[in-house]
Amino acid sequence: MREPPTNLVARGMAPYPANMNILAQLQQHFHEALADLAGDNLDAGGLTEFADMIRPSQDPKFGDYQANFAMPLGKRLDRPPRDVAAQIVERLNAAPGLGEICLPPEIAGPGFINLRLRDDWIIAQLMHAAADGERLGIEPANPRRKYIIDYSSPNVAKPMHVGHIRSTVIGDALYRILRFLDHSVTSDNHIGDWGTQFGMIIFGYKHFRIQEEYEKYRVAELGRVYRFVNRLVSYFEGKQRLPELKARIKQQEETLARDEAAAIHGDKKAEKSLRQAKRSLDETRSELDELQASLEAVERDGELSAAAAAHPDIGKQVREETAKLHAGDPENRQIWKEVLPVCELEIERLYERLRVRFDHTLGESFYQDRLAGVVQDLLDREIARRSEGAVAVFFDDDNPDAPPFIVQKKDGAFLYATTDLATIQFRINEWHPDVILYVVDHRQSLHFEQLFRTARKWLGVENVELTHVSFGTVLGDDGRPFKTRSGDTVGLFGLLNEAKRRAEEVVFSNDEAKDGERERPAKDTDEVAEAVGIGAIKYADLSQNRTSDYVFSYDKMLAMNGNTATYMQYAYARIRSIFSKGEAELGPISVADTPITLEKPAERALALELLRFGEALAAVVSDYRPNHLTNYLFALANRYSTFYEQCHVLKAETPELKRSRLALCDVTARTLRQGLNLLGINVVEKM
Repeated sequence: MREPPTNLVARGMAPYPANMNILAQLQQHFHEALADLAGDNLDAGGLTEFADMIRPSQDPKFGDYQANFAMPLGKRLDRPPRDVAAQIVERLNAAPGLGEICLPPEIAGPGFINLRLRDDWIIAQLMHAAADGERLGIEPANPRRKYIIDYSSPNVAKPMHVGHIRSTVIGDALYRILRFLDHSVTSDNHIGDWGTQFGMIIFGYKHFRIQEEYEKYRVAELGRVYRFVNRLVSYFEGKQRLPELKARIKQQEETLARDEAAAIHGDKKAEKSLRQAKRSLDETRSELDELQASLEAVERDGELSAAAAAHPDIGKQVREETAKLHAGDPENRQIWKEVLPVCELEIERLYERLRVRFDHTLGESFYQDRLAGVVQDLLDREIARRSEGAVAVFFDDDNPDAPPFIVQKKDGAFLYATTDLATIQFRINEWHPDVILYVVDHRQSLHFEQLFRTARKWLGVENVELTHVSFGTVLGDDGRPFKTRSGDTVGLFGLLNEAKRRAEEVVFSNDEAKDGERERPAKDTDEVAEAVGIGAIKYADLSQNRTSDYVFSYDKMLAMNGNTATYMQYAYARIRSIFSKGEAELGPISVADTPITLEKPAERALALELLRFGEALAAVVSDYRPNHLTNYLFALANRYSTFYEQCHVLKAETPELKRSRLALCDVTARTLRQGLNLLGINVVEKM
């Protein structure tokens, strides 16, 4: 699906009045001037394309914003770019409104249009934001849209691990930001509470449960049972894969030897091909080594090897237990009802630590009685057809080689595809959304492409935006998916606990009193470490372009400088310390309705950055990337750092200047706090 455009004016959905979004207002003025100049030579898409070329200037000597479209527009209109720029400026000057915001536009070079905002306008907008509490001048969305966001969605039968962090924190950030902009937003955690994982738990419950441990520590014992059965199932699956991997290595070795013998020295294309072949062979060998190590580990473990010998067809038995659950078997249904609340409670504990909440948690089991009707309706409408005993949707018209979208297997079992179609149907009928977002990793891209195409054919939802908000993988130092040294996925509880432990070391390394005792009470220490540690993990993820992979590093994410939550939290605490110190010296400080002055460049630069908060939120909404907000917060913290170094606050030359600078400090602190809150991160008053 095409990513939404960033031009909010063209979309008709600026989430706040244009005067609180500088870029949106400039786009509006240029949009009108472009339409007047180009006439029929530009359609709505063309106007949007060129208005999108207005951006903040990278160098203050070129103004605050710069329009760079005169060159491509001149080419399209067959006119000199400077002439095009001059005609645009002429129209801008003649039209009302822009002069209240900007000084007269200037043309530079081959046709760049430079815009410098009026200081009095900046001050007026900033004072409005300062007087607007936590909203900081950000007005409700107009028009409001109805969003449904599907995120996190773990299989509740197994412990959450590092792989769940991205969907959870990205989805939660989007939920918070859209709600802050006053859109109607519904979050739905579509948990896996009905699939093969519960077949594993049921089988383990019947065969491997230690009743005494289960009665004392249900969560721990169910986790142990699941891991035990999963290792056995993986063991037999691995034994089946072993011959295929060995055959693949043999084939790759033979092909590589043949290509090396035929290669001509100096042939760069052939050398590149050989390097790729060697890398592929190395990866397959590593895969074989890991598989053999995991098989040997099971065979060395007395309990596991005995269980493997006793249950050589455990994979089949697990599938049978799953099928019995789905068919309504009384015993399996009773076990499911008994263990499901235990599994859900464990996940809720994690969500509480992450400050994540959901409006609904409608899992796979909620839709089970709808699946047969979905398949039958697809058949009746001739959207799906039977093939080799299965039922599938085909996309032959577009791509004969495209795989089918299977909604029922030949044994009658339903799939994720069937459940996801039932889920879309329910959400459309019950909640009537304008947008449904699925925050799921990039490996599911084909699934969602086929799901959305099928849903549009079946339900006729052309006016509903269906978007897969995809993301990359969390990697370890070796560039592979992040795992423990033993090769297991990293549990999320362990991840958060380790981050908290390290945060305490980092944040309080210099917080020692002269007698060697920490200055804080133990309760404060624990709360700050929790906020800093978990904030570091969330921010490290959200600060990445979501479609990119990233390497997990505690040291980098807890750094006190750079684009980290720790740096942002420290910047906030440093501002609060100014007010604490000032109040200790001067008594209560109030900056309400304080006249703001911008005497120094650092003051003006900070004020302008504060007014770009709305632009950052708009950018997040435009393509569902929270890193636009983290980039903004980092830029704001840096602007404040420069201001702090160059402009005395409590020792300002006059009382009026001191109050003005305190007002700038106050709005900066509130913007950092609100921005971090929208990312699901707490601030601390003292670090």
